[in-house]
Amino acid sequence: MRFCPCPGSPAHAQRTAPWSLPAPGSRGGALGTRLWGQPAGVAVELHKVAPQGAEAPPPGQGPALDRAGVRIHPAVPGAWGSAPCCCGAGACEPASPSLACSLLPGAGGAEEFQLLQPQDAVRVSAGETLTLTCSVTGLAPVGPVQWFKGSGGDRQLVYAQAGSFPRVTRAVSVSDTDFTIRISDTRPADAGTYRCVKFKKGAGGEEEFRSGAGTAVTVSASPSAPSVSGPSSRAEPGPSVTFTCTSGGFSPRDITVTWLKNGTKLPAPQPQVLPEHKSVSYNMSSTVGLSLTRGDVRSQLTCQIEHSTLPAPLRGSYNLREALRVPPRLRVGDPAAPVTLNESVTFTCHAEGFYPKDASLTWLENGNETNLGKSSPLAENPDGTYTLQSSLEVKATEQRNRSMFTCRVVHDSQPPISASQMLRISQPPPKPSKDGTSPDAGQSLFSSPALWIGLFLEKMLTAAFLLFLFLRSKE
Repeated sequence: MRFCPCPGSPAHAQRTAPWSLPAPGSRGGALGTRLWGQPAGVAVELHKVAPQGAEAPPPGQGPALDRAGVRIHPAVPGAWGSAPCCCGAGACEPASPSLACSLLPGAGGAEEFQLLQPQDAVRVSAGETLTLTCSVTGLAPVGPVQWFKGSGGDRQLVYAQAGSFPRVTRAVSVSDTDFTIRISDTRPADAGTYRCVKFKKGAGGEEEFRSGAGTAVTVSASPSAPSVSGPSSRAEPGPSVTFTCTSGGFSPRDITVTWLKNGTKLPAPQPQVLPEHKSVSYNMSSTVGLSLTRGDVRSQLTCQIEHSTLPAPLRGSYNLREALRVPPRLRVGDPAAPVTLNESVTFTCHAEGFYPKDASLTWLENGNETNLGKSSPLAENPDGTYTLQSSLEVKATEQRNRSMFTCRVVHDSQPPISASQMLRISQPPPKPSKDGTSPDAGQSLFSSPALWIGLFLEKMLTAAFLLFLFLRSKE
């Protein structure tokens, strides 16, 4: 094997100048690409042999030094047309016609290739930029460096020199030794193990040459604002009603939930956090049972959550009036008694303490609806409930004696409730006659039972006395 004179030798110094390297199969022009990986600290030069008397190309025609520390030179005279030669660690040898000249790791004192991925674990908050560090040293085979998430056949390509990766960028875009990447706007789904992988050119294409140990990335995500929901329909005071608080998208898994009613803590079971297995993010659901009261129109239920990513607790509130229905208390006031015939009488209906305010009131006389009632404006009570009042004025005619007047209320589309009152008319006093006595005085006298009893006793006593006298005269 014929060796070329190396840089620094007398033969090399005679006719050495920068020269651009033609691509394989071409007749001229710069190669323009890197021939192999970046050798750190090893001077590697390619030399091309020029004919006797050939002039060196003008400056700028060929690269003087590429990023890998490679220079292209014409060599000594007398060997034009021979293959280029590779120079490293003080010796040059002819290279293959394809110019795939390389140095074996460790040959001639060259540094062995290393891929460095120093981060074992990284924690980042959602929305921040994640930086993953990777660098290479020593001589490397031809081939790219890429980033993957996961391992095995299911691993996902995160970054490569070619392709579109909108959220991923190189930290130093022009470096051949620093392959650190940055992932912007991190999300819980970005959690996982990332590996920096070096590939080499093989007979069948690119082959994995060296892989980093991996960096475990954890994305801390804050929970969403808690949402509190109540029953699908309103409930009346008394029975227990279930309320639910939900939040999601948080990581890590641990979360604390507290229920409060008007600021007072309520007993509640532990929240359910899903999924139960390890995941990139979690969702929470918590329930509490509560018995509503008539006074809960102005009450508020609060779900409070605490998480390691939060500087202060998050709260979601629910106004209990949204779940509450308070039926009205209904009563009908008695008219002034006694009621005289043909007198005007007013019945008053009171629907009190109901919620919500949707209510309608109607009057019925002996079961038949009447439109004679007059309603007062709806009034709100201090506790937030409402009162509705209506009055009905009727004439106490003889035909209405013992008639039933009913107040009926329909509240919040519920079945109607009713309250009733009977009209009772007292008998009018008899009219006096012209002489100042009642025309029915004699008739009233003889119609008295006491009078008839007195007359009967009188007759019986008279008959007994006469019988006594008769019996005595016989003696």
